[in-house]
Amino acid sequence: MAEDIDVPQYFVCPISLQIMTDPVTVITGITYDRDCIEHWLFHAKNTTCPVTKQPLPKDSELTPNHTLRRLIQAWCTDNASKGVDRIPTPKPPLSKAQVVKLLKDFSDPKFQLKIIRKLELLATENEGNLKYMAEAGVAKTMLLFIVTCCKNGRVDGLEEALSVLHFVRIPPDELNHLLLANSQIMDSLTWVLSREMENQIAVNTHVMLVLKSIIQKVSSSVLETLNPEIFRILLGVLRKGAVTKQGTNAALQVMLDTCRCGSNRVKMVESGAVYELIDLEFGDAFHEKKTTELVLGILFHLCSCAEGRAQFLCHKASIFVVSERILRGSQATDDRAVLILYLISKYSGNKMVLQEMLEVGAVKKLIMLIQVDCAPYLKEKAREIISSHSGEWKNSPCFPRSSVTGHSIIIDG
Repeated sequence: MAEDIDVPQYFVCPISLQIMTDPVTVITGITYDRDCIEHWLFHAKNTTCPVTKQPLPKDSELTPNHTLRRLIQAWCTDNASKGVDRIPTPKPPLSKAQVVKLLKDFSDPKFQLKIIRKLELLATENEGNLKYMAEAGVAKTMLLFIVTCCKNGRVDGLEEALSVLHFVRIPPDELNHLLLANSQIMDSLTWVLSREMENQIAVNTHVMLVLKSIIQKVSSSVLETLNPEIFRILLGVLRKGAVTKQGTNAALQVMLDTCRCGSNRVKMVESGAVYELIDLEFGDAFHEKKTTELVLGILFHLCSCAEGRAQFLCHKASIFVVSERILRGSQATDDRAVLILYLISKYSGNKMVLQEMLEVGAVKKLIMLIQVDCAPYLKEKAREIISSHSGEWKNSPCFPRSSVTGHSIIIDG
């Protein structure tokens, strides 16, 4: 559109400041473009009118402003010679009744694939559709469909069902009740990861994102029921690299969140998680910040138990990998790396382990951490590690002579 055309102010959406293509009016009397106000309400989770700041109920109706839309379309037609694009008449918005009808028809197997693809299309069209799909119970239907696929060994429609689940969320209370009543749901999602399928990487990524969304909402009573197999399968997918970077981080987030339950830490250790995670971090040439934070976060929790520390020390590169990450990433990375070294040195710090910490540069990194500008609690934890084992390390060239006597700022601050 030419910049010198004066657009009537009431044609412009107060949110996007662009000409509205599908104007809708909220209960405060203000008109917005549908996509903008739906994003404001349903994605950004706002509860007020952007202009008036008055409260908007969660189930606020968005009333199509047909008169204004026709005025905008007429104005666009009149100004077409000036470079103004015509605005097409928008499709009627989806209603909850339409979604309920689709789900009713879904009970007939011969319609399922067609309906899943229709639901996937609706889920990606706009945010308003997601609201009605969530209210109608689409997520529950898709989860139970995946359970049925697992029982029957069916793969048709799985990728689309997972895509729908990625968009359409289920309220935490409903999700917890559903998972406690249907223990096969988590096992079925794990089953998908173990299948050989077309678009394997895309499917695995969808599963990881769905698992992440589920785990972040469930209660500890649900977490305690997790099958140990889920961790073995997750680690296998990560080892093979059969997932995108986004999927990798989602899988790691699942593991980190399940660490809230102590029994899951034991399950992870028994699945070889400590060893696999060190391999993953050691083999990551790019050291993506988020991935490293997640890996070290999980390792910290697993090293809080004796079995986890024992597995950690069985890996020849473990102390090296963790100490290398200090001062090379974020504060969260430094935090977890120092705490891992603290747990190892305090509870498993025999002469051989302490010597390895010296040889691979862990002690040097701790000393550097104290000397740079970083969080005070990290400096204090590094001092604690150093002062606790200064007798073992005092003759090292990297260990400052003044620190051994206890008078240096390195130990005493």
